[in-house]
Amino acid sequence: MAQCVQSVQEFVQDSFVPMVAVLCSEEAERVTRKNKLGFAELLRPFCRLTSEGHIRDPNNQVQVVKNLRICVNNVVTSPTPASAASSPALRRLLNDVVLSCQPQEGAATNVLTAGDYDLSFSDHSVKASLPWYSAWRETLLEVSTSQHHTGIPGIPATTPWFEAYRENFLQSMPASDHEFLNHYLACLLVVSSTEAVPVEQFLKLSQEQHRIQHSGEYTNPKWFIPNTLKYYVLLHDMSEGDEQRADSVYEDMKQRYGHQGCYLLKLNSRTSSAEEDEQIPDPWSQYLHRNTLQNQDVLDEGAAAGSAAAAVENNISAAEGDGQHPTEKDGASPSLDSHPLQLDPASSSGSLHALTAANAEVKRGAREPEGPAVGAGGHGACLTLNDHDHIRQFIQEFTFRGLLPHVEKNIRQLNDQLVSRKGLSRSLFTATKKWFGGGKVPEKSISEPKSTCGLLYPPEAPELQIRKMADLCFLVQHYELAYSCYHTAKKDFLSDQAMLYAAGALEMAAVSAFLQPGAPRPYPAHYMDTAIQTYRDVCKNMVLAERCALLSAEILKSQGKYSEAATLLIKMTSEDSDLRSALLLEQAAHCFINMRNPMVRKFAFHMILAGHRFSKAGQRRHALRCYCQAMQVYKERGWSLAEDHINFTIGRQSFTLSQPENAVTAFRHILTNDSRQTATQQGAFLREYLYVYKSVMGGDADSLPELPLPCIHSSATRVYFGHERRLAEGEKQAATHVSLDQEYDQDTAAMWGHLEEQLVASANRGTVPANFQPTQCCLNSQTDNLRHPLAVAEEPIIVEVTFRNPLKVPLALSNLSLLWRFTADGASPSPSQDRTTDWSAAEAVTNEETVSVGMAQRDDVVATEIIVEFLLGPEETKMARLRLLPHATGQLHIVGVVYNLAAASPGDTAPSTEGQQMLDLMVVRGRQDLKIRGPRLNQTKEDKMVIRHGLDLRLDPIITPPMPLMEVFFLQFPTALLCGEIRKAYVEFCNVSSVALRGLRVASTHPDFFTFGSQTTTPVTPLSPTSAENCSAYKTLATALEPGSVASEMLVSAEDFSQPSGVMDIPKDGSTLQPGQSTQLPLWLRGPDQEGVHEINFLFYYESTEKGIRISHRVLRHTVFICASRSLSVQASACRSSVPPHHGVEDRGGAGTLVFVDVENINTSEAGVREFHIIQVSSSSQHWRLHRCINPAKDKDCKLTSRERAKLCFRATRCKPHQATSDAVEKYTFADLNLGNERIISSSTPCGDFFFRGCRPSESQRADEAPSRTSCSRQSQCVPAEDRAADLSSIVRKCNELDLNIIVIWKAYVVEDNKQLILEGQLHVALQSIGKEASSLTPKEEAQEMVLLKFKSELPPPAVPQSAELSQLIKTNLHYPEIYTHPFVQDSLCVVPVSLTLSNCSSAQVDVLIDLRHRSTSGESLEVHSSFTWVGQTQYKLQLQPQQVLGLTLRACFLQPGVYNLNTPRVFAKPAEQGAMCETSQQTASPALIIISSSA
Repeated sequence: MAQCVQSVQEFVQDSFVPMVAVLCSEEAERVTRKNKLGFAELLRPFCRLTSEGHIRDPNNQVQVVKNLRICVNNVVTSPTPASAASSPALRRLLNDVVLSCQPQEGAATNVLTAGDYDLSFSDHSVKASLPWYSAWRETLLEVSTSQHHTGIPGIPATTPWFEAYRENFLQSMPASDHEFLNHYLACLLVVSSTEAVPVEQFLKLSQEQHRIQHSGEYTNPKWFIPNTLKYYVLLHDMSEGDEQRADSVYEDMKQRYGHQGCYLLKLNSRTSSAEEDEQIPDPWSQYLHRNTLQNQDVLDEGAAAGSAAAAVENNISAAEGDGQHPTEKDGASPSLDSHPLQLDPASSSGSLHALTAANAEVKRGAREPEGPAVGAGGHGACLTLNDHDHIRQFIQEFTFRGLLPHVEKNIRQLNDQLVSRKGLSRSLFTATKKWFGGGKVPEKSISEPKSTCGLLYPPEAPELQIRKMADLCFLVQHYELAYSCYHTAKKDFLSDQAMLYAAGALEMAAVSAFLQPGAPRPYPAHYMDTAIQTYRDVCKNMVLAERCALLSAEILKSQGKYSEAATLLIKMTSEDSDLRSALLLEQAAHCFINMRNPMVRKFAFHMILAGHRFSKAGQRRHALRCYCQAMQVYKERGWSLAEDHINFTIGRQSFTLSQPENAVTAFRHILTNDSRQTATQQGAFLREYLYVYKSVMGGDADSLPELPLPCIHSSATRVYFGHERRLAEGEKQAATHVSLDQEYDQDTAAMWGHLEEQLVASANRGTVPANFQPTQCCLNSQTDNLRHPLAVAEEPIIVEVTFRNPLKVPLALSNLSLLWRFTADGASPSPSQDRTTDWSAAEAVTNEETVSVGMAQRDDVVATEIIVEFLLGPEETKMARLRLLPHATGQLHIVGVVYNLAAASPGDTAPSTEGQQMLDLMVVRGRQDLKIRGPRLNQTKEDKMVIRHGLDLRLDPIITPPMPLMEVFFLQFPTALLCGEIRKAYVEFCNVSSVALRGLRVASTHPDFFTFGSQTTTPVTPLSPTSAENCSAYKTLATALEPGSVASEMLVSAEDFSQPSGVMDIPKDGSTLQPGQSTQLPLWLRGPDQEGVHEINFLFYYESTEKGIRISHRVLRHTVFICASRSLSVQASACRSSVPPHHGVEDRGGAGTLVFVDVENINTSEAGVREFHIIQVSSSSQHWRLHRCINPAKDKDCKLTSRERAKLCFRATRCKPHQATSDAVEKYTFADLNLGNERIISSSTPCGDFFFRGCRPSESQRADEAPSRTSCSRQSQCVPAEDRAADLSSIVRKCNELDLNIIVIWKAYVVEDNKQLILEGQLHVALQSIGKEASSLTPKEEAQEMVLLKFKSELPPPAVPQSAELSQLIKTNLHYPEIYTHPFVQDSLCVVPVSLTLSNCSSAQVDVLIDLRHRSTSGESLEVHSSFTWVGQTQYKLQLQPQQVLGLTLRACFLQPGVYNLNTPRVFAKPAEQGAMCETSQQTASPALIIISSSA
């Protein structure tokens, strides 16, 4: 706040000081002018007394006068009264004073923490203004040197511009009739000793003073008392005059005027040319800039009145663009009614342009500075330090010997007059005044209301004598007596309704009460309030009201009453003076911030108001300072509209003050923040910014600075390496590969990486290199960007940059391109891997210079694509894809983007020529750097304690030599298939690069979906595809259907088909694909077994024929979606045949198994399928084969319409021994049973390929598990119970194991577009064991039931097979005659031989117990068996080897004829080496009935 070195008491004392006039002769003026000073100016620095003075009051009490200051002015006569309230000269003076005082830039500041706010203050001034500074500094002060972005320091606690304004305002107060404080008490008559007759000159000056005071011709200056003190000063020039003559003249003066009425002042003890090296202090410079109204010889009233209506700048602001003067009403601009927080709705792109032109006109018309010209050399050049002492002694002598005694005498005289009148009754005195008027005359005409200003007293009125005595006492610091007199005068003035006089008395009474030593009474603030209200509202005198407010505010602040002071200052703001209102609002704001609990938001709000009024008053620099200080409170607090207003004003003021960089920064804040302004206002902001930016960059075209618009989301930048995907050409469908249109998915990327790892391992003999990294064609924020990506020369690099327009107005970008730096191989940059690498100018090639100055691009190194036009709609986020084409190998560094920015026109109407020129002016060129931070590091403890980010090198690719580039096209590739449908398509491989490729491979997430066929089994196919109608994808042979025919068999090796790893080598003629060459291969597809939409991914792999390059291989991705519809459901089961084995008959296959195949049409006719035909059933296994069809129906084939079912029955036999025991190579027996006239060779492509892809993994898995389990059975008998249980399970499983794969081949007749198509396919069913049903449909997973939580672990029970499983170890058959005739008459006993055949179905030794005894207890059984029994040995104990067949001859004895069931033997079996608990009764066949008849 306005706190100077003085205390408040000293400030108030210096506001009212004794006034002394000066009259000089011409010769005396000439003597003083040697020092470039007038006589009054010469005395001004020495007018404060350094010693105490004394006077005696009317009660003869000594009063001490301390630190008294007198005011010495030249006598300036004014023929007409000067109204200070409307004087343009005074306003111009105060405006210049405020303008010349600016805050110091770069000063160290402190930070006041008030709540959540940190406000910068000046440290030394805080000490002066805050009484609680010491405690506050320890707790709330943090030393800081930070400054606001405009370069202006923080909030200064002192405001020297306000102090200067206040001092000049108080010194420029006009003399008034209602008070005498500004009236002259004495007059100095100055004559030079070089005059011929100095006494005559004194006489002339004395007469001149008397004429000025008493002639009535002049209203100014005003004199305190009629007998003004005249003090005679003889001025002697030591360098010219005769000192003896001066002394004699002075002696004569003492005789004439008295010892206390004259003085000899000796000056100019040296010449101006002598002793140039001596440094004499210059105390006059700080006083000379205060040009007051009294210096009428330098103020031209007429010129001032004529120039005040125009905007005028003084010499201080001419170079800085500040200080434009207000209009005649001191700032009554046309926008007077606009609110300070309201943005200018009429802002346009030409506003600042017009303002700049206006400033230029103002500067051309600026007037010269006022006041005496100062030439070379300083003031007081002819004065020595002794001369300074002479002047100081002269002032002291004049004050102590002349002025103070004169004042003391007049106080006594006035007091005597007042005391003599006290004898009269106050009531009578008042009544007399009322009746006779007391000689007073009304100030206004009788028709006007009396309350406007009240009465006008004559000079001899007793009330004025009281006021005169009070003023005299006040000037000599007798405040107690002054207060008493003011209080008395106040009552008289109020009783007379003399409001102007009463207000003055109230004002001075309050000041006197405050200045009384010891504070006997409190400060009467209500006196001041009444005085201010009277001055302002009744007397309409804002000058006096302002003086009163300034005094009262300082007094209140000194007492810590900041809230009352702020209220008082705010009340004094008005529309008649913008400068005064601005200064008072600023002081009110400082009051709010200096409270015990600072009111920060009120401070900021009133600083905004002050800045607005400063701006209207032409004080742009002060306005800018106020707005900058308020911004400390509003910034980053969510006050977006207030921030916009402040930044906009800061930008405008900075621009007009020739601070374009600060203006650009301020406008940048408006445009980059999320503004809530209207579209119109944002458009105005944008045009203002573009204009300012254009003016800043007008002369600097070498470098491109950063533009704030549009916003770039750097982390969302994506980089794509390679050509964009080629669209389909006719029937060709191009591989999808990778494009910027695809969204990145972490799981999908991991899947592709796994496929690529399989391919690389396959190409490197099963091992993955240690430096393997998955190929990343498209880099984004989620990919691994810790390594430099590898790009290929002559292949484009596409950078997708995300632009966001935060404004509600469209933006037009043009000539948009990338900025890059390139270092060729052999000139690598510094070893640092960071993106902040310092590139050597001698080694790196860049296009940054060429794009800034408009030169040709460096397309010979890296070709840069330019987007001519790029429009961004309001609040739109849009991606721009910018391309680079490197032609050389090396290191590329993508720096950022460069573009032209303009405000797009919202309408489609064509602009006029003038408007187009303005739009051209509003186009600016700039850049934005792409600064990408890597992911935050969170591995070590240090990383977790601080915020660290890793590297992100996606914009720093390494350019490698050219590589092969392959494109893949698919022909006749379906989008919908039936489950199991076989379709033939074609794939075309094209080498579109200039480098040959080799090592073509493919991997897929669904390897069972497709096959290229094996080289040994693929039939010859035409190179060009034909129509799919009636063209089978299978290899077929025409055969005739014969009833009871045996299946056709073929033995194939599994190695002839695809590799088990899932990676396929593409069977291409030749090992390489030359540049420009293409090849076409057939591709067989099989519909997935499950219905629904399936995503199938292909990854093609190829390598370059060249060795030693950084990119070892390349991959090409392809993703297809296949919609699978239902076709057939196949369920198969097997059971043992009851037909007895026939030894030695190889063609009958030995022991057989029955296979039942149940086929159902589950198609819902959605695909237009009419019917399915089962045309062939084939089998594939290493151990079993389908032998023949034993279906009772002898139909040609099986036709199934919707929802129909059919059941087929086949006999399966084991493979021939030499086939089954061929262990060198895995051999599979394919058996085909065709149900029509065509036989499909199931062992060839594609049927065999899909069988091995669909069924073989489970086969091989079982083959891997079998040896480990059988080996356990060969161990010693001393094995744990768990192992024995495992062996038993293995024996049982082997006993029932079948491992027969059924292949059902079908055809479907489909009607599509009135055209019949024949579709064909195959379904696979894997029969694992006898007695278990298998299906071609994958069973749906059912939700598991909730299991109770167990807190104690339990050992699992041993896996003991159930008795039903152990009952199938031995198969029994009885061989006997169906009818046996016996003569019972001759022989009562009939013995029939019966053969019992035992077959070991397991692969282990089995202990068998045969019991022929009858143990049945049911009556029915007794009846059947009562007449026959087994004779001979009735119990056998045998041991059968694996797969052994053993026959026993039994004898049955019958007693009478009848029908008997011979299937009564009970067979018990257990695996050898197992305990008796495992012995289980074996299943018996169906009843064996024999007929015994009797012969005659």
